[in-house]
Amino acid sequence: MRIEITSLDQLRAHREAGHDLRGALLTGLDLTDPADDRLLRTALDGAVLLGCTLSPVTARRAEAAGALLFPVIPELPYEVYRTSLYTPEELFEGFDPSYPQSYVDTVDARIYRHSKERGRQPDPLYALAERLHDHAISEALTAALAQNGSRPIAVMGGHALTRDSAAYRAAVELGMAIGSSDTSFTVLTGGGPGAMEAVPLGVRLSGSPSSTVDSALRELATAPRFGSGRSVDTATIGRWLVASLRVELPPAPAPRTIGIPTWFYGHEPPNRFCALHAKYFANSVREDGLLTVATGGVVYTPGSAGTVQEVFQDYTQNHYAAPGKPAPMVFLGKDFWSTEVPAATLVQQLARGREVEHWILVTDDPAEAVDLLERYAIDQAAERA
Repeated sequence: MRIEITSLDQLRAHREAGHDLRGALLTGLDLTDPADDRLLRTALDGAVLLGCTLSPVTARRAEAAGALLFPVIPELPYEVYRTSLYTPEELFEGFDPSYPQSYVDTVDARIYRHSKERGRQPDPLYALAERLHDHAISEALTAALAQNGSRPIAVMGGHALTRDSAAYRAAVELGMAIGSSDTSFTVLTGGGPGAMEAVPLGVRLSGSPSSTVDSALRELATAPRFGSGRSVDTATIGRWLVASLRVELPPAPAPRTIGIPTWFYGHEPPNRFCALHAKYFANSVREDGLLTVATGGVVYTPGSAGTVQEVFQDYTQNHYAAPGKPAPMVFLGKDFWSTEVPAATLVQQLARGREVEHWILVTDDPAEAVDLLERYAIDQAAERA
């Protein structure tokens, strides 16, 4: 297994311990300083250097010693070889709350424009860069979840919920119920507006008095929508973002809310209430990854075609027990999931006689939903014991 080195301090400690760099993976290091350059004067057979900055002489010497060098790709508005997830502050860098239209200048908006301008058939160099970026994000997401040590669950739902609606408040209350659980959950959502924003807000506000929640919802209701249609309205998104920046969040000891959005839906901005974002270019990779890492189960709030697609993508994994044991599928909203969009009815039919049948719930009660997730966590802990 390769050792991964992502900082100069880590590289120095590795070399001071007497280890060489055979088979090592070095990412994003500036090794142009002569003192750091000397750290590469060792066996490099099979080493991989991703986006490291080297002098021409050092680069030639490293390649001659058996290292494989992946260079920095110029003129990109994003890091190809990331070693960490995005923070909201990073994605919204360049935003001026006094000028909502400045959303167009944010890192998030610039990356979206760059990807969109390349069209459906981008230059192979840019296509490769996006694939490498998405692989790095997957690695960073895996590392973040392992470091957090809590049980990852996903809450799925559409972007259409407006902040001034009863359904948005219900999604906030669901997040509060999850956040108040004695079981340590990390809550994953699609990272965008609507239910994807409301649930992480609830997690962040869990334990807060009702007056704090009411105040936050009143502030958010001043900009209830992020926009409409599939076009990017930077002024409307900017006002939507300003309202969320006015909401005071209690300090979080660990990132228990992670968004997994995509630039494929670039008209949907990422939300501020997810502590971290694993943002992808490829929506297919993002959706499969979100459902796969939610090993503690998935809660489905009412949504449209995208949410329905996720229901059956998730059920397929559970039906064939891939990649592991079946996990809970909770449909929150009986009328919606049984009558208006009867996806739950079909899932229950397909699950009859299978192990997953025991872990499918259709309910209107967030407490009942959380109880099933907690029982599954206890069941899995007992199996591992």
